[in-house]
Amino acid sequence: MLSRVALATALLCAAGSAHAGDKPLYGPAPAWVTPAPPIDPAKLGADGPVMVIADAQQLLKDGTVWGYADLAMRASSSQILTQIGTVKLPWMPDKGDLIIHRAEIIRGSEHIDLVKGGEPFQVLRREEGLEQLQLTGSLTATLPVQGLQIGDVLRVSFSITRADPALKGRLQSIIPLLAEPVPVGFGRVRLLWPTGNKVQWRAYTDTAKPVVKTVGDQRELVLALPLSKPEDQPSDAPPRFLKTPLLDVGDFADWAEVSRTMAPLYATEGLIKPGDPLAAEVDRIKAAETDPLKRAQRALELAQDKVRYLAVSMNGGNYVPQKPADTWQLKYGDCKAKTLLLLALLHAMDIEAEPVLASVQLGGVVSERLPTAGAFDHVLVRAAIGGRSLWLDGTGAGARLADIGDTPPFRTVLPLRLGGAELMPLPIHANARPDIAVAIDFDQSAGLDLPMLFKATVTMRGPMATALNDAASQAKPEQKRDLIRSAISSYLGDTQIGDSAIRYDAAAGAVVVTASGLVTTWWSREQKRYRLDLDRVVNGLEFEPDRARPAWRDIPVATAGPASLLYRTTVRLPDGGAGYSFEGDQTLSGPLAGSMVSRTSSLANGVVTVEDRIDNLGTEIAPAEVAAVRARLALAKSRLLRLVAPAEMPPRWKQVLAAQKDGRFKPIEAMFAQAIAADPKEATGYESRASFRAGTYDYRGAIADLGKVIEIEPTIDIYLRRAGLYRAIGENAKALADIETARSLDPSSTAALNSLASLKADGGDGAVALKLLQERIDQGGKERFQVIAAKAEVQADTGAAAEAIATLDAALAERPGDPTLLNERCWLKGTRNLALDTALKDCTKAIELAEGPAGILDSRALVYFRMGRLDDALADLNAALDVAPAQAASLFMRSVVNKQLGHTAQAAEDLTGARLISPQIDRDYRKYGITN
Repeated sequence: MLSRVALATALLCAAGSAHAGDKPLYGPAPAWVTPAPPIDPAKLGADGPVMVIADAQQLLKDGTVWGYADLAMRASSSQILTQIGTVKLPWMPDKGDLIIHRAEIIRGSEHIDLVKGGEPFQVLRREEGLEQLQLTGSLTATLPVQGLQIGDVLRVSFSITRADPALKGRLQSIIPLLAEPVPVGFGRVRLLWPTGNKVQWRAYTDTAKPVVKTVGDQRELVLALPLSKPEDQPSDAPPRFLKTPLLDVGDFADWAEVSRTMAPLYATEGLIKPGDPLAAEVDRIKAAETDPLKRAQRALELAQDKVRYLAVSMNGGNYVPQKPADTWQLKYGDCKAKTLLLLALLHAMDIEAEPVLASVQLGGVVSERLPTAGAFDHVLVRAAIGGRSLWLDGTGAGARLADIGDTPPFRTVLPLRLGGAELMPLPIHANARPDIAVAIDFDQSAGLDLPMLFKATVTMRGPMATALNDAASQAKPEQKRDLIRSAISSYLGDTQIGDSAIRYDAAAGAVVVTASGLVTTWWSREQKRYRLDLDRVVNGLEFEPDRARPAWRDIPVATAGPASLLYRTTVRLPDGGAGYSFEGDQTLSGPLAGSMVSRTSSLANGVVTVEDRIDNLGTEIAPAEVAAVRARLALAKSRLLRLVAPAEMPPRWKQVLAAQKDGRFKPIEAMFAQAIAADPKEATGYESRASFRAGTYDYRGAIADLGKVIEIEPTIDIYLRRAGLYRAIGENAKALADIETARSLDPSSTAALNSLASLKADGGDGAVALKLLQERIDQGGKERFQVIAAKAEVQADTGAAAEAIATLDAALAERPGDPTLLNERCWLKGTRNLALDTALKDCTKAIELAEGPAGILDSRALVYFRMGRLDDALADLNAALDVAPAQAASLFMRSVVNKQLGHTAQAAEDLTGARLISPQIDRDYRKYGITN
């Protein structure tokens, strides 16, 4: 709508001529032009500006704007040479002419004329804007510049004339202004108009200071470019503070004159005649509905859903709307056409309505701009029904009766009335329905640290939904799955998806994406309790405006929007939800960081339900309120809603044992099978199921899945994972084969080397293992100390415990206080029953230094056991298992300690868990002389 090509062709922006043509003309520059200074190649210099001349001059007279441009660019590099090697000059032949004055290459003192003796510019007639749904009718004159070399200057001078009958002789122009740090040799904007014309101008940056004077019978405005760099503004300042580098020019007296001038274009009398197809549509709506509100909704739905969008700015269509009969027949139209169609329908049903102009791009600064029709790029309808204004936009999508009271985000509009009208503020409020509604049902009844089954529904409205629906309608099955996965992963992260679908809900005017599947558990263990984050809005809010500079302190903060999201979460809990509780804010209502936030939550019958809604309205926050808004957000973030599990939760191994009896894992296995069947050539399904099976101690099942992954997408990590599983069930030969394959893929892998050395030592090849490790140690590198620790373990396993401890002593001399090395030395001393007093010190120091002490606590417990301090050993083992309930070594040793303390039932239970998690646990400890 309304000249979106107005900023085209470098600095040139004009309105047209009465002598329009579809071929470029050739001739000298008009007499009113003041030439730019001549180019002196000797003064350009290698570091001079690429843009040697950027001169834009305009003559505003008799309803026509004649725009002249003189542009000179230096080919300073091969990249610039490529960019300027083809001259392209677009123009609108229905509005005016393109006149070529000069095209030349300047090479030293030589001027090579590119237009002499011919018409070298060729005209392209294809529509280049169709991808953006635009039919402009523009033509482009092109000139491939032959012989242009690095160091040359390409200079082109031309004029474009424009006149638009729709403006009834009024003049307007919008000129972009170059500003530093853009380097320009000579830059200028120059405007001329007769002294009798009441031409006005307005610049929106303080650095634009044009000189305006009278020259004979003309007024002249001259502005040197580039402008000095404008003062920095905070990125979150309202648009009116951002000082857009534009120069508006026009001779409209005020906004009322703009309104009066444009209003006749939307007169509807006689546009729908009896017997016309549109008359039948009117009759259909009137027969179906008696309520004016519902009739207006039906008319809006017709304009949105039965007429596709295509911007038409050719043949006078820049401002003049297509007739409703043509729009209905063609089944396409832009905002002008859809608005006139909608107005005609509403007036035919005796509903009060008028067109209003708006700016999609600069709605926040319209009230600051010079009154011109070019200040707007959109038009829609304001209908008055039941004492309230309804803003009906035919270019929208999926609006239904529920949305009839929504307001568009344009801030300021101009009603078009024959008597004229002033600008009207458009109050913004939350839409009745959110742009996106997300509903996710989780089934966590199998256990908190197991994958969560989910059913997700994402409902989208508006342009985003239209784009998704269009893409899905043309997608192949695998592409459709990718679209669904992308839509779902925005809210769930990485998932395994079984059933899924995407459909258009015509009744709701929305696209609905549904999926069921599995996602990694969101529960985390903190302070010995499992917790689940339920907040979906507060934690994502940010409010950190920078107003430290004195010049910024009085600038309001503009917040994001408009947009809205509704997020509904349900979680089915284990054991009927007994003992679960909330922490944080269970309800929210009101403003937060410039957004309106609401929340309800409940916990009943083993199901948690939380509904969060956030409406970003693009509101402004006054400087005086910034501190209070920041404090409210900080308080809300300190009270994020979480669900807290009971203090006593069975560890995973107990859940696995229970599942073997009651089959609680069957739904999870079934969903994995469904997800894999949906795309059996995709490795991630098998890999995810392998993780689940390994985590539930089905090692053979996990090995089978990793085998499938290797068939599809083998990697060193997958081979090493499978080797670890083979070793866990005692199949060391297969583990060795996988490790050897991993090393062949990446001989530098420290993990593969250490695993190989450990297996070699286990199999009696300690000398070979030590040789491999020493070779890597001698190579140095940041992972050297990992290999040193592995060497010490092999030394101890081959009976050289004293040498092993000496190896670690030397390493700790280089890295004193390294908790990993301290723990390794403590462990070796404890397992070999050596120097227990210093072993105790090593472990205690490592615990003090380490972030995760579970493994070190296990090592110290073993030392206490060797020392006969069973109560201390039990305390450390309990502490380790509080942090890591599935640590098999700690379960085994706690069983040993409890057995010696006479706690036979607890000992038996722990031993069951240890053997389930680590089937080789008895063998592992037997080599240390510890049996159970």
